[in-house]
Amino acid sequence: MSGPNKSYDPVQVTPLNADHVEAMVAEALAAFAAATSVAELKSARLAHAADRSPIALANREIGALPPQARKDAGARIGRARGAINAALKARETEISAAELEQTLAAERVDVTLPVRRQPEGAVHPITGLMNLMEDVFVAMGWEVAEGPELEAEWLNFDALNLGPDHPARTTADTLFVAPEGAGLLMRTHTSPVQARTMLTREPPIYVVCPGKVYRADEYDATLVPVFHQIEGLCIDKGITMGHLRGTLDHFARAMFGDTRTRMRPNYFPFTEPSAEVDLECFVCHGDSVGNPDRPCRTCRSEGWIEWGGCGVVNPRVLRACGIYPEVYSGLAVGMGVERTLMFRNNAEDMRDMVEGDIRFSRSLVGGAR
Repeated sequence: MSGPNKSYDPVQVTPLNADHVEAMVAEALAAFAAATSVAELKSARLAHAADRSPIALANREIGALPPQARKDAGARIGRARGAINAALKARETEISAAELEQTLAAERVDVTLPVRRQPEGAVHPITGLMNLMEDVFVAMGWEVAEGPELEAEWLNFDALNLGPDHPARTTADTLFVAPEGAGLLMRTHTSPVQARTMLTREPPIYVVCPGKVYRADEYDATLVPVFHQIEGLCIDKGITMGHLRGTLDHFARAMFGDTRTRMRPNYFPFTEPSAEVDLECFVCHGDSVGNPDRPCRTCRSEGWIEWGGCGVVNPRVLRACGIYPEVYSGLAVGMGVERTLMFRNNAEDMRDMVEGDIRFSRSLVGGAR
């Protein structure tokens, strides 16, 4: 930038020439008008209105003019910069409004269109199936009984005729609770609820005991360490195996429709005599037995599927719970809820029942087939 010079002729300074100033203004206005986006307008502003723009550089030349010429040149440059800034501001308003209108049009929502609502949750199939099982027994006049999951060792084992040396009482099968020797464990079956009921009620007793149980099992497709059981207990005068068979047949038909059951002799410490309950295969209905042309994967061509255990209540259990076996007898039956759900719905992996996928719960809501 040149220093003051009183003899300097402003007409010879090209950036301050009136025609050149008007040309700079016209070029800036044309650039602003040609910009169609905020980014393009920013580039035009840097080129025509920023500190290194032609009009800004011309403004610096005013200081080199003699005093008598500065006033006219300053007014000329000031009017030019004012026109450029006003045009820039107006164009910014226009482009911002246009871009906002485009955004609103692109993001417009038609509130009259049907929308997909947030999907609701579902009753877990295990919960729904337990409710259905309870309803079957309640319809027969039985009651629902519940008990704690943290149980006393005596009620879980001793009261049910499982002696101190029984293998189920080892840490390989049972989850004991610290401190060691406290006699507390996570119940391994819902049978302690039956013992509690017999200790607190007078016969006749008709109760069904659903609930969560715990075992030291691996976590895989057929075993989980936390699962569910439902057990039934009937204590009354004159109860026989015939009553047990009739109860099981009715329960099986309620769960699986038109099916048959069979009882195979077995041993359980809390029942005598004891039996395993088998269901007629609901896939082949026994047609695969001895027929290699029609194999059945579900029952392995045996015609029957193991469902649960049952038996007449052992007199030792009745005595331990304060009931006279000379007067009363009883029946007991127990099934796994997960196993029943797998039979009813052809579920192949038990882990699907505990991983919380809402799609699984929705597909089997209520335990329905």
